Amino acid sequence: MTYILILILLLIILHLFTKVGQLEGRIKGMQYIINQLTKQVEIPELPINEDLRKLINEGEDVKAIKKTREVLGLSLLEAKAYIDQLKSEDRT
Repeated sequence: MTYILILILLLIILHLFTKVGQLEGRIKGMQYIINQLTKQVEIPELPINEDLRKLINEGEDVKAIKKTREVLGLSLLEAKAYIDQLKSEDRT
């Protein structure tokens, strides 16, 4: 009986991991579409980007990430990726 419950739990966990993977794939696809639409429509940048670029140019990446998290409500990893994207855009 215990083995059956463990097996059922493992199957449920496996199913959930599969669904999460599928959802992540869909989100990446949607993000790509959003990026393409943004380029075509030329939506103006967020006003905070100016302040963030200033902090980046002053070498205050940590402060820029913190401000990004506060203003945009992003996680630490998302804010870091956002700042890295701003850096790469400035280099090109």
